[in-house]
Amino acid sequence: MGTTVFIGGGNMATALIGGIVRGGGRAADVLVVEPDAAQRERLQAAHGVAVLAAPDRSLAEATLVVWAVKPQVFADAAAGCAPQVAAALQLSIMAGIRSAAVARASGSERVVRAMPNMPALVGEGIAALFARPAVGAADRMRCEALLAPTGQTLWVEREEALDAVTALSGSGPAYVFYLLEAMIEAGTALGLPAEQARQLAVQTVRGSAALAAAASETPAALRQRVTSRGGTTHAAIERLESRAVRAAFVEAIAAANERARELGDDLDR
Repeated sequence: MGTTVFIGGGNMATALIGGIVRGGGRAADVLVVEPDAAQRERLQAAHGVAVLAAPDRSLAEATLVVWAVKPQVFADAAAGCAPQVAAALQLSIMAGIRSAAVARASGSERVVRAMPNMPALVGEGIAALFARPAVGAADRMRCEALLAPTGQTLWVEREEALDAVTALSGSGPAYVFYLLEAMIEAGTALGLPAEQARQLAVQTVRGSAALAAAASETPAALRQRVTSRGGTTHAAIERLESRAVRAAFVEAIAAANERARELGDDLDR
């Protein structure tokens, strides 16, 4: 498979590196460029991979380059790496940076752009991927294999769809955490100890998501199964509907989609 080089060694890169090692990959086949000394030490101690403070000629051994830096520093990072990595497959997990920008900066048209999400840190994420025309079937399989330990993957045919993916699943964990905050606050307001309210709320969300994933029914049908007219759940749903909570969520995700598009436009200039 050759050497996999990570440009940036933050949380998502660390999750991917951990997946490589747990999956039987050799730490010797992973190289990370990470300017932060403390993070370099953590990566080396946890996974035994080689780490560099700055790019050097050893990057020329790369067959896959994973771009995992913050979008605003991508141009500077690419300028120092491109001469060594242009022959490699490029996988970007950076938010907002479009594949054409990665192709220009890296010197390679073999670019896959991925939008993972935060649950990847515990192996329960989902990543949507888009491939430029020069990416072959073997390249797609390699990107899927790299992301597999972090959760599910799916391919989109249009890069523009990644803005919607960003809004729905990329930002989505924050919506769930927001709901959990409200549920825990409500539980404590009703007299439950904070830790009990947290346990009840977290397991309810976890179990409901697992049930939705396993069931053949739609989420609407599952909701109706829990909701008896005149009962407690009905009272709660009626209050949410009266406050237009569903419409607000739809509008919120649309706002996130628009902001993703704007950020992509800004970074593409």
